[in-house]
Amino acid sequence: MKVAERFLKYVSYWTTSKEDEEGIPSTGRQFDLARELEREMKELGLSQVVCDEHCYVYGLLPATVGYENKKAIGFIAHMDTSPAFSGKNVNPVLIPDYDGRDVILSATRDLLKVSDFPRLAKRAGQTLIVTDGTTLLGADDKAGVAEILSAVEQVIREDIPHGDIWIGFTPDEEVGVGSHLFDLDYFKADYAYTVDGDYEGEIAYENFNAASAEFAVKGVNVHPGSAKDIMVNAAAVACEIQNMLPKADTPEHTEGREGFYHLDSMTGEVAFAKLHYIVRDHDKDLFARRLEFLKGVENSINEKYGAGTVTLTISESYRNMLEIIEQHFYIVEKAKDAIASVGLEPISTPVRGGTDGAQLSFRGLPCPNLGTGGDGFHGPFEHITVEAMETAVKVLVEIMKHPVDR
Repeated sequence: MKVAERFLKYVSYWTTSKEDEEGIPSTGRQFDLARELEREMKELGLSQVVCDEHCYVYGLLPATVGYENKKAIGFIAHMDTSPAFSGKNVNPVLIPDYDGRDVILSATRDLLKVSDFPRLAKRAGQTLIVTDGTTLLGADDKAGVAEILSAVEQVIREDIPHGDIWIGFTPDEEVGVGSHLFDLDYFKADYAYTVDGDYEGEIAYENFNAASAEFAVKGVNVHPGSAKDIMVNAAAVACEIQNMLPKADTPEHTEGREGFYHLDSMTGEVAFAKLHYIVRDHDKDLFARRLEFLKGVENSINEKYGAGTVTLTISESYRNMLEIIEQHFYIVEKAKDAIASVGLEPISTPVRGGTDGAQLSFRGLPCPNLGTGGDGFHGPFEHITVEAMETAVKVLVEIMKHPVDR
């Protein structure tokens, strides 16, 4: 099965995950794709194939005779799509011989602009796949799923010698818990790659240090006619907290390795208000300072309005995988060699987010991230080309055919 055929099949599955659900998977619909992948992996002849009770799918392509002592490699992608935009009833639109210019999305008439996504201009002549504007596409990360299985199929079909190749597909990456129940006792790779980036020549091994921060504001509610020196308006205090944060340290004003505070949601009335932030920085010392700054805001507000007015809760989410990957840098060099071998320039850019690989790296499985060829993730402007996916498959095959000695 060709990679584009696989991809178009997988995006037909509604696998949107859901925030703030206690169980994994957060949505039962993710099992629909998981069981299909389990079936396909068995059909390809992989061993130890299983879809477990938490919607994780595993499989092994055992080493070729004589390659049993090579290091076992793993490839991982996630099945869910972001809850930030609809992933139900995805209607992909194929544009053969794309002309490199802006694209009108068929259902909404919204404009996919080359000025917003400059890489589009370099896709001229390729077969572009876009949405109709009513949903996201699902290239994040069903392109990665399709590319991994297509690479494995090619290795099997062409009888390419290889070491143990482990495959893992996860639920709930988009809501930050995709790696939490990933079974490293079952998935016995020595190192791995997530296939979950954008540019198909990317090898990413830096990501944000990340935390969530919630300010809970307790107000004092009395009749406004007799409120002088008594009322504490929690909603107004919440606005005051937001105004205490650096105006330039937000996602819309930062790039590269620059960190930020992002006000993700805010609710409030006189009696009670809540602000939820995500906090990010690549530098661990600057990240620690950001968290200390928020604690200072909490203290300042409580000094002004009284103890207990504000309660800050900080939950660290993941850390920068660089401190792990730099101890196993041969993994990055191996990927760069594979990317260069297919005629691309390897690019390593800091990930302004997190991946399953970041958490898995700190659990003992070094796991940088490879690109899929997609762009514009998490919204109606998501897109990818058939040729980019085919190139990503070539990169994966090159990695698979050059196992590392133990």
